[in-house]
This record gives sequence, C-alpha cells and structure tokens, in this order.
Amino acid sequence: MTMSIRLSASFALLALMLSLADAYDPSPLQDICVGVAEPHNALFVNGQFCKNPSLTTADDFLFSGLQVPRSTANPMGSTVTPVFEQQLPGLNTLGISMVRIDFGIGGLNPPHTHPRGTEILLVLEGTLYVGFVTSNQLNNTFFEKVLHPGDVFVFPIGMIHFQLNVGKTNAVAIAGLSSQNPGVITVANALFNAKPPISPEVLAKGFQVDEKLVETLQKKFWYYN
Repeated sequence: MTMSIRLSASFALLALMLSLADAYDPSPLQDICVGVAEPHNALFVNGQFCKNPSLTTADDFLFSGLQVPRSTANPMGSTVTPVFEQQLPGLNTLGISMVRIDFGIGGLNPPHTHPRGTEILLVLEGTLYVGFVTSNQLNNTFFEKVLHPGDVFVFPIGMIHFQLNVGKTNAVAIAGLSSQNPGVITVANALFNAKPPISPEVLAKGFQVDEKLVETLQKKFWYYN
C-alpha cells in the first residue's frame, strides 16, 4: 500500500470516527442558550433558538413541582412527568434531561425506547421490576432486575425497556437522560395506533397472528387514545 493510499484511508477512518462522535446532542458553542419559540433577535445553534443572553433570567433554568405526585388513573397505571427543553428552556444545547415516573400498584411504564438518549433510573419509593432487550445482533438478550429504593439501573440508548411496579404500594422513580430531547417510542402504541394505521396484514405477518386479533388491538388503542 502506498503512502498516499494509507493517508487517504486514515483520513477516511478519522472522518467516520468524528461523524460517530457527533451522533448525539452536539456540544454547545457558548455558555448558555436558553430555548425560545420566538426567533426574533435570537440566534439558532441547535435544538431551539437561543434567547438573547442579556434577557436571560434565573427562571429560565428552573423547573418547580417535580416533588408533586401525579395521578396514575390511566390504563397503564403510571405517569411520566418530563423535564425536557420544552419544560425547562435552560436545558437547550446541554444534552441532558430528566423525568419523574409515578406508578400505582401494578402500574407499568410500558415497553418503549429513547432513540436519542441513554436512561439512568433511580428508585425513590416502592419496588420495580425493570428490564431491557438488546438488538438482533446480540440475539435480543433480555436483562432484568428487581429494584428497591436507592437502586440505580441504566438502559442503553435505543434499547426497548420497561418498568413495572411489583410492590404492594405506589412507587416513584427519577430518571436522567443523555439528551435535552431524548424522544420516546412506546412500542405497542407506535405499532397499533400509527396514523394512518399500519396494514393489519403487515402486523399479522410480523407477529405471526390472525389479522382479526390485530384489528382488535388497533381498535383498543384507538379507543384509549
């Protein structure tokens, strides 16, 4: 291999590594960039338009009320309270966010994935059964654990995961995420409540079930949503 070919290959590899390193929230290029919906007199960097720093106040970096229990009177028996950039504008460009998750008895935060963020979960109250499934390349390996107050568990980015309250009382957890807007795809809802709906034939073949069962599930999700 000639020197020029080796150099070209090295530059190609370096470019690939740099592109992968920038695959998540990019690093901010300024001290603060409070998100604003109105771009008047604002500078767009990444995420949201930046509020003029001279107009920024301490309130832009404050979210209150995360200590308040949320109602879990819904079909899943759980409620997620997000603190993303939309709720806390000061998070804009910082690459972090968090949520509070309330669980009624038997409550489930159903199987879902965060396409743009890793999640680290801390149990504050109750007992949770949690788990995540790896990709096809790792044979869809299932990792599971029962967590108690003070336990911390991490769900790698993009992996399908869930939390289920298996205790005899309500449960509460706090989770941090490695993106200001990690996104969430609830698996069942995405498949059976897509708009427009996914063809029952596709889902029936994919799940190896009867089309009538798929149609029943679709109607159930339409009803609840």
